[in-house]
Amino acid sequence: MKHNLIRRSLIVPLMLLLFLMGTALQAHGKDFNVAYVDLQYILKNLPQYESAQEQLTLISKRWAKEIEAAEQEAKVMTANYETEQIFLSEKMRQQREKEILEKEQQALELKRKYFGTDGELSKKREALLKPIQDEIYVAIQEIANEKHYEVVKDRSADPSLIYLANKLDISDQVLNRLGAK
Repeated sequence: MKHNLIRRSLIVPLMLLLFLMGTALQAHGKDFNVAYVDLQYILKNLPQYESAQEQLTLISKRWAKEIEAAEQEAKVMTANYETEQIFLSEKMRQQREKEILEKEQQALELKRKYFGTDGELSKKREALLKPIQDEIYVAIQEIANEKHYEVVKDRSADPSLIYLANKLDISDQVLNRLGAK
């Protein structure tokens, strides 16, 4: 009973505070000249982005094949070892087990090297996409300065956005500025 009273006495002021904060933010938001872009749409319509994506896909497939070949080689070595094991001396068994472990390690290292968090694919993606992202950012900034927008939001990254008037979407203007339309 006492806990319910405490909860009720906290809920009402919290709800009032949230309502007032929301009202204040809404009123404050009306002071901004806001525009929206759809970065997914912009990227999809940039030929240089499609080209970069194709390059990344080709590189990724090549590296995946290299890793797969190393893994397959380790599997073959393991299968051969298992069938020949009874004919090998202790020293030869240890040598072959060591070779198999080294081959498995090599495959793991290739995975880390190419696809790890700081791997070659990540670096290549950064090298190919960063200049495109920078061009988009500059175009957005130029349009925002010309049209006096204080805020430009990415509509593709805002799941709470239900409706947007076309006049607030400057995605096509960005594409025009980039020479894509």
